[in-house]
Amino acid sequence: MTTPNELRLLPWSGPGDKPCYLSTDDPYSYMSRLADNIEANQLGTASELLEEASEALDNQDTSPDEMRCLVKALTGALRDVYRVATSRGRLLATSDPRECAY
Repeated sequence: MTTPNELRLLPWSGPGDKPCYLSTDDPYSYMSRLADNIEANQLGTASELLEEASEALDNQDTSPDEMRCLVKALTGALRDVYRVATSRGRLLATSDPRECAY
């Protein structure tokens, strides 16, 4: 049986916002590559939102409604980035350091 530390936390959630996991030893499998691409998109979105937030904070004309919308988007992005960090942290914790390609 596979232990939870051997599973990859995927960058999306299932019904009821429950975590989804992938069990594979193949980092090039379709699902692994799909997860990698979604994580990259999520990180890119977070970066864009961070820049947008900085600009909105510097702009005195940003309305409260615009800020509320931005905070909602940032909250979702932070949730995604946290999931990516958790997933990658687990992958690092279970990997063999001798297998690192430097």
